[in-house]
Amino acid sequence: MSDLDHAVGIAPAPRSSSTPHPGTDTVGSTSAESAGQPYAYQRRPLVEPDWRRLPGWRSVTVEEWRSAQWQRTNCVKNVRQLRAVFGDTVPDTFYADLERDQSDYATMPLLLPPQVLNTMAPHGPPTMDELYADPVRLHMLPVASDRIHDRPSHPMAGRDSLHERDMWVTEGLTHRYPTKALAELLVTCPQYCGHCTRMDLVGTSTLQITKAKFAAKPGDRLDAMIDYLRRTPSVRDVVVSGGDVANVPWRGLESFVSRLLDIESIRDIRLASKALADLPQHWLAEDVKAGMSRLATTARARGVQLAIHTHVNAAQSVTPLVAEAAKAMLDTGIRDIRNQGVLMRGVNDSPEKLLDLCFAVLDGAGIMPYYFYLCDLIPNAEHWRLAVWEAQQLQSSIMGYLPGFATPRLVCDVPMLGKQWVHMATAYDRDRGISYWSKNYHTSAETREAETLHRRHEYYDPIYTLSAEGQAWWAGHDATTAGLDAPTAGLDDTTGDAR
Repeated sequence: MSDLDHAVGIAPAPRSSSTPHPGTDTVGSTSAESAGQPYAYQRRPLVEPDWRRLPGWRSVTVEEWRSAQWQRTNCVKNVRQLRAVFGDTVPDTFYADLERDQSDYATMPLLLPPQVLNTMAPHGPPTMDELYADPVRLHMLPVASDRIHDRPSHPMAGRDSLHERDMWVTEGLTHRYPTKALAELLVTCPQYCGHCTRMDLVGTSTLQITKAKFAAKPGDRLDAMIDYLRRTPSVRDVVVSGGDVANVPWRGLESFVSRLLDIESIRDIRLASKALADLPQHWLAEDVKAGMSRLATTARARGVQLAIHTHVNAAQSVTPLVAEAAKAMLDTGIRDIRNQGVLMRGVNDSPEKLLDLCFAVLDGAGIMPYYFYLCDLIPNAEHWRLAVWEAQQLQSSIMGYLPGFATPRLVCDVPMLGKQWVHMATAYDRDRGISYWSKNYHTSAETREAETLHRRHEYYDPIYTLSAEGQAWWAGHDATTAGLDAPTAGLDDTTGDAR
């Protein structure tokens, strides 16, 4: 291993099989007792794929790679720039597939830091088959052939599928749950995900979607948020998000969080940043580490729990740099780092993939597996989504392997309701793929009348997961008629489990 390799822990990427291979450098080996288990736990060392395997980065130094500024400057924003990185290792047909997706389907602009691209097909120069099957590519670099062409969106899909804007108590501040609020500080990220639940607002417009915009000036919006939170002592928990807080200039982010810490009723503050995994270089910057240390010190003195929530969907995204950034943040004294992933077909839709991911973040980076959400009902996302019954099976399959405190809950974020554990459906029509959910609180978009608590809320499975009869039923229904003739009898109305 060269000095360059040693500096960042570059090595050939580990094989994905849960069975050890001769010569594989694993921490421990699979015991005879676990060999017959459905999942055989094996701790694997983290690996930073060698970016020099890619034609466009053969001369990039360790110092450049570790620079947040270099990462941001060299983000891939279009097909031409992707060609410059991958070169002729990827055939023209892939680039044409990507161009078609950008023109016909994409709801988010293309923006990928080198750190993200480098985790795709990490074993060597990417081949066509490896790139198409790669779980990071599948959710971060979608192509047209991934989509379901005859029905790319569910009839009930919506641009603001969770109705967050309906619950704004002031622009950008969503008060959905009785004791919790979501503060959207900005509408940009260091990377854009095609499955983004806030695709209506976040990122620049695409050929498919003209993005909504905040009307008020940034300073006025943040002042209004702070004013509302001071006047609403029932809110004890604030998620600071966007967009991604890694795109907020540090001085501005520290100022806003400090103002939250001044509000006596706020006891939990969570900073949402996918960039902890996709741009760890940002969180390793000296000014960020020093600023987080100041905030953590103040939070501890005031009895406030300060945490970071990140978003990792595939085990191979957890590299030594990600682990280093996580450790740096934990060393500042924050309460925790938690992972909120999204369940997506082909990415993490098997017990093996999901457990590999959970152990990678937990063992490799000290990040707590927390939630995995069903992909939301946004446009052109049908190919990613899993049915509720599939999530129920996954939840059951991963039980018993992880520590109880680190076993993630698989949840469905039900429109106009909020996140619900997948086994909490009060009724489930498997034929039509409609699950029914109830709640015990009012959102800010509802009246406080008692009958609103008894309303059933619906969630919809992907149509391609239904029986032929169910698919035929949906062929005659759309968003205006789907709920009109939903059955009221004959449902599985106990646990919502698959029949």
